[in-house]
Amino acid sequence: MAISISVVLFLLVLAVIFLRNGGLKLSHAVVCALLGFFLAGTSMAPTIRDGIAATATVVSSLQP
Repeated sequence: MAISISVVLFLLVLAVIFLRNGGLKLSHAVVCALLGFFLAGTSMAPTIRDGIAATATVVSSLQP
């Protein structure tokens, strides 16, 4: 659960930065948000969640 919240906050911060810099229009942000909500309701959601969790595990195990 902590990873999901962290990813959501990270993506939200990126979206705000892109909106302020003009690299992302509000309509694009709305479409991306809607895509995320619709993907969460599909049968692909567990696979996406597992992939993100596996990636987070690999990244957290890397040593600088």
